Amino acid sequence: MLGGRGFLGRNLVDLLLRDGASVRTFDRPLASAADQPVFEGDVEEFEGNFIDGQGLEAALKNVDLVYHLISTTVPSGSNADPIGDVTSNLSGTLRLLKAMSAAGVDRIVYASSGGTVYGNPCVLPVPEWHALQPISSYGVVKVAVENYLHLHSELNGLKANVLRISNPYGMHQRRIGAQGVIATFLDKLMNRKPIEIWGDGSVVRDYIYVADVARALLLAGRREKSGTFNIGSGIGHSLNDVLRVLQQQTGLETEVRYMPHRKFDVSQTFLDIERAREELGWNPFYTLEEGCARFCQLMERAREPALL
Repeated sequence: MLGGRGFLGRNLVDLLLRDGASVRTFDRPLASAADQPVFEGDVEEFEGNFIDGQGLEAALKNVDLVYHLISTTVPSGSNADPIGDVTSNLSGTLRLLKAMSAAGVDRIVYASSGGTVYGNPCVLPVPEWHALQPISSYGVVKVAVENYLHLHSELNGLKANVLRISNPYGMHQRRIGAQGVIATFLDKLMNRKPIEIWGDGSVVRDYIYVADVARALLLAGRREKSGTFNIGSGIGHSLNDVLRVLQQQTGLETEVRYMPHRKFDVSQTFLDIERAREELGWNPFYTLEEGCARFCQLMERAREPALL
C-alpha cells in the first residue's frame, strides 16, 4: 500500500488487518519517531521515494495487489506549481507501473478525486460518464493517471480499479488547513480560532466519512477486472451546512470570516454512486450528521488534532 501512513492509508490498513490480509506499506521516511503510526496488527513497513522510485522494487516483491493512495499535492496549491505536480504525481505513478510490471504485479486500486476530475459539472449528481474537465492541476494529473491506468489495462492486462473519492473526512486526517474542510472547521471550533470560508459559503460538496471510503477500497481490491467508481455520499452539502452541523454537534461557536471566491473552486458537485452500489456492493453507512458526530467524539477524546 503506497501511502499507508496517510489519512486513507491508516484507515484502510486497520480494515485490511481485520479482514485477515497481510499488509505491507510504502511511505517516505519519517521526519521523527513521534510521527510513527501505531498499526493494530503486524504490518511490514517499507520506506523510499515515490517520486524517483527508490525502494519500490523491494516493496513490490511477492505482492499481489497495490493500493495507490499517494498524492504529493492538494487542490488548493497545485496550480501554483503544475510542473512539480506532474513531475511528482504523474511521473511517480508511471515509475510505479513500470516497477509493478517488472515485479509481475497486475492489480492496482487508485484513489482518484471525485471532487476535482469533473470540473464544474453539467449534470447533478455527477455520473462516471461525465466529461472530465478539471480546473485545477491536481484534477488534471488525477485524470492523466486514470488514463495511463486505462492504457495499461487495455494493452498489458493490468486490472486497475479507480475510485473517484469525493471529500473524505474522519480520524487520522492531518492536512488540517490545507485539505479537509470538516477537519479544519472542527479544529478551529475546538480551539476557538476564526474560521475562513472562501466565497459566501454556498459552495456545495459531497462529504464521505472515511470508514465508508475504506470499505469501498477493500471491495475494489477484491475485483478481478478493471472499473471506475464514484465514491461519495451521493448528497451535496454547502460549506454553511457543514459549519451548522458541526456547531450543533459540538455546541461551540467561533468567528467566521468570508473571503473572496477562488477561481479553481468548483461551485457545486456531488456524485452519482449507483455504479458502486451495483458493481461493488457498496453503500455509504454514515450520513453527514452521523459521520460528524463520530468525528467530533474522536476529536474530543484525543483533544489533539495531530493525533487523529
